[in-house]
Amino acid sequence: MTTAVARRPQTPFAELIDWIESEVPFGLKRIGLTPAVAMEDFVDGDTYVLRAELPGIDPSKDVTVTVDDGVLTIRGERQEIKRDKRIQEFQYGSFSRSIRVPAGTRTEDIEASYRDGILDVRVPMAQKDSTAHVIEVKRADD
Repeated sequence: MTTAVARRPQTPFAELIDWIESEVPFGLKRIGLTPAVAMEDFVDGDTYVLRAELPGIDPSKDVTVTVDDGVLTIRGERQEIKRDKRIQEFQYGSFSRSIRVPAGTRTEDIEASYRDGILDVRVPMAQKDSTAHVIEVKRADD
């Protein structure tokens, strides 16, 4: 039995990054071309959810989540502890990722939590008015 994995459609840029990643033997992370923050987003019922991988971060000191004009931004810094290392593959320094939240979200009610290296940002969606309304049409000449 074969298991099919459903993949979300990618943008041409994301497809290009995937192609380069597969062709460059040491990968894009070694040359600094991948985002410092891997993210995923989805709608869970009436909530838009954005998850970001932020391992090794103290969310109370190192991360700021803001929303301005419908754009949610995660900014932070991963601090490096100076040690004598033989291998250095971790990414350190400042990072920032922004994403436009869907129309109709209530950005004033955003909640964010951090657990096991994952930042979970939840944005409530506006309630859809599912009831039909009859609009009275008035004569303009009255």
